[in-house]
Amino acid sequence: MADPRGFLKVRERELPANRPVELRLRDWRDVHEHRVEGQPFLKEQAGRCMDCGVPFCHQGCPLGNLIPEWNDLVWRGQWKDAIDRLHATNNFPEFTGRVCPAPCESACVLGINQPAVTIKNVEVSIVDEAFERGLVTPQVPERLTGSTVAVVGSGPAGLAAAQQLTRAGHTVAVYERDDKIGGLLRYGIPDFKLEKLHIDRRLEQMRAEGTRFRPGVEIGKDVTWDALRTRYDAVVVATGATVPRDLPLPGRELGGIHFAMEFLTQANVVAAGGTVEGQISAAGKHVVVIGGGDTGSDCLGTSLRQGAASVTTLAIGKRPADSRPASQPWPTDPIVFEVSSSHEEGGEREYLASTVEFLGGDDGRVRAMKVATTEYLPDGRRVPTEGTEREVPVDLVLVAMGFTGPETESLASQSGVSLTSRGLVSRTSTYATDVPGVFVAGDAGRGQSLIVWAIAEGRAAAAAVDEYLQGGTELPAPVAADTVSLRA
Repeated sequence: MADPRGFLKVRERELPANRPVELRLRDWRDVHEHRVEGQPFLKEQAGRCMDCGVPFCHQGCPLGNLIPEWNDLVWRGQWKDAIDRLHATNNFPEFTGRVCPAPCESACVLGINQPAVTIKNVEVSIVDEAFERGLVTPQVPERLTGSTVAVVGSGPAGLAAAQQLTRAGHTVAVYERDDKIGGLLRYGIPDFKLEKLHIDRRLEQMRAEGTRFRPGVEIGKDVTWDALRTRYDAVVVATGATVPRDLPLPGRELGGIHFAMEFLTQANVVAAGGTVEGQISAAGKHVVVIGGGDTGSDCLGTSLRQGAASVTTLAIGKRPADSRPASQPWPTDPIVFEVSSSHEEGGEREYLASTVEFLGGDDGRVRAMKVATTEYLPDGRRVPTEGTEREVPVDLVLVAMGFTGPETESLASQSGVSLTSRGLVSRTSTYATDVPGVFVAGDAGRGQSLIVWAIAEGRAAAAAVDEYLQGGTELPAPVAADTVSLRA
């Protein structure tokens, strides 16, 4: 282990300071100082790891990251060994170390009576240091199998599956309908949380390994699913869950009401130097974000950087507790009140706020929202409380209520794969659909979930595809598919 008495000598968490709010609101750069020269506290924080007899951080991480091992290696300053152990279970720690909510830290044994080990910061420090030192190099396969695989979707699940299959010797092509590879990593997450240089340098490694990328090609439109299946020996569907959850209330058709991802995608394009005609902008506007999750937080930070006059986030539920509720005991991942970097920057947050109606002006655009206090019924339903309605002035409404599932119209009609009652792609525990040679990984088969689940499923689906093509596999399969989605 690292320091046997480390958790006794250093009892507090310490993280790199965020950039000052007044500075970071002027640009789109990462708000965090992940890699601080020297980082004298990093060794101390890694040394707090207890090397538990049963490391529950493994249970908290779907990837099964070898957390105690690379904490020890960081404490010893063995960076090459640390990145090797980290890459053994995680293809993209530079992504998870920045945008994962870190359920591993909720499961940390030290967290029973002390602040948990700073696992996420140690993780991202390892990969950043490894890139800086030139320790991340292409892993070119020793031989080619002669088999071909198409991966549809270039988010974390698709990229993880593609990298694993390429390294196994298969010829892999990744198809992406957007103009650049990366999926929601590229256009759904703002640069202040994930700068795109982290995507680009990983893609450079994957290209050197042999993975081929086909951006700007929409499967189902430019190439049919049937044609793709005929052209390749296997197909991995990793299209994500991109259908947004709507709020069908009176006045929903008014101008100025948009889905969050429409707003964020355009902002990301412009931040990358592109242009968007008629861009949805928060500049000078009173903005209301409906939804208190990560996407809502991203909308808040983006609106503030665009110069919004005000931003208010509405959540229909109760304000979470400040500490772990008794009903969510360790080592589960609790729902607690969190202050993201965007919340530090400004805006207001309201809870128990149920939207009742959107009110328009003479120009056909939204001018206000009618909001009421949420009431919890005995059966668990949440409804607006009569007599508590009030008007909230607004110029721009961003609906950030999550996603209901994948876009499956062309997939189902052209390939014949079955769907579940939830609209997800039906699959077995080995990620296979009911069409031979077609597999599904990530949110398309699981539903909206975390980036660590996407990478874990991409890795596991790659092992299943390799076994299908070769009759066996040496690729790791961290998790079986969640077959709850198969229930009618």
